Amino acid sequence: MKLSVIGCGYLGAVHAAAMAKLGHEVVGIDTDAEKIAKLAAGSAPFHEPGLQELLADGIAAGRLRFTTDITEAADARVHFVAVGTPQLADGDGADLRYVHGAIESLRPVLRPGALVVGKSTVPVGTAAVLVDRIAETGASLAWNPEFLREGFAVADTLTPDRIVYGVVDDADAGLLDEVYRAALEAGTPRIVTDLATAELVKTAANAFLATKISFINAMAEIAEVTGADVTTLADAIGHDARIGRRFLNAGIGFGGGCLPKDIRAFTARAEELGRAESVAFLRQVDAINLRRRERVVEHAIELLGGSVFTRRIAVLGLTFKPDSDDIRDSPALDVAARLYGLGADVVATDPHGIDNSRAKHPQLEYVADVGDALRGAELAVLVTEWAAYRELDPRRTAELMAVPRIIDARNALDPASWKAAGFEYRGLGRS
Repeated sequence: MKLSVIGCGYLGAVHAAAMAKLGHEVVGIDTDAEKIAKLAAGSAPFHEPGLQELLADGIAAGRLRFTTDITEAADARVHFVAVGTPQLADGDGADLRYVHGAIESLRPVLRPGALVVGKSTVPVGTAAVLVDRIAETGASLAWNPEFLREGFAVADTLTPDRIVYGVVDDADAGLLDEVYRAALEAGTPRIVTDLATAELVKTAANAFLATKISFINAMAEIAEVTGADVTTLADAIGHDARIGRRFLNAGIGFGGGCLPKDIRAFTARAEELGRAESVAFLRQVDAINLRRRERVVEHAIELLGGSVFTRRIAVLGLTFKPDSDDIRDSPALDVAARLYGLGADVVATDPHGIDNSRAKHPQLEYVADVGDALRGAELAVLVTEWAAYRELDPRRTAELMAVPRIIDARNALDPASWKAAGFEYRGLGRS
């Protein structure tokens, strides 16, 4: 089937490459000429494991191409809209200008019988505004939310854990079945619903995950003042099948381009709908999450005797999670900037996040090698749990540092091993 993907950022580039892998003929379209040039050359414009190979395979097979010319989407049967929906600069709501812009750009090239499929995360009710604009062209609209995890996006697209269609016409569900035939034949659950429910599925899922993370971080706050250990607590309650252990890792909290802005947009949309009280708890979820960053800074101040001024601190990690170069709303980069703002001599490192971090915070000192970051430091702060940092040798690390102190802001290390090597160790919510 001929497909177009409008918007070739993180979501769109992965989706286009994955659809080509499934055998479809795909054209990816974006207004960013530099990004399109990289993609057309088979070069991923961001770090995502497996994407580079997927791009190269699709381009070599002649099934995948990229352009800035929207007219090249004219012969596609299905058009996926995968543009960003960032937080508004002056509020908590989602900025939908890119969604509306993509639809308006598509309208002149849509043919009767074509299907426009929204993949962007949007406030519930957005599709209802767009459906008539699409219908005027003889095409129809569906919503097919994405559930990608950065670092696992390729696998999550090729072998999703569920596929959700929001449709107006059942025939559109049949067309999407052709797109996702391989996943459906492999037994992936398929849920067909209305447009509003499909929109709500993604925002509700992210709200639930954010709530679960902030819940365990709230327990970490209690654990710190009572001497309890939040990691053991999470293990114990995680054995309850109704709760589960996943997303119960206490630490510095969540970040990235999805959870923070999505829960804020959800809250803003509920207020517009006159149901602010229904999701009022998400304000606390957000507040708990942001408080964790300040707690890491407080630990640093405590460990360094009341002030971080002119003290050399190694910050290990800059991206919001490992296996990504994404620094959007990154707790790690935020902590590095806060420590610098207090006068600390911050030396930061990350396997893939330095370039993006330097563009946002050029005032920080960056080094590529973790050993260079640790050398002479009076404190190390592990804020992104890259494997290279989880696997650091405590004794070798102590030899590099001026004073062996570490804050494990992801609770990713074995406290006993680090204490045995002479470290003053601080986890979050760990006794």
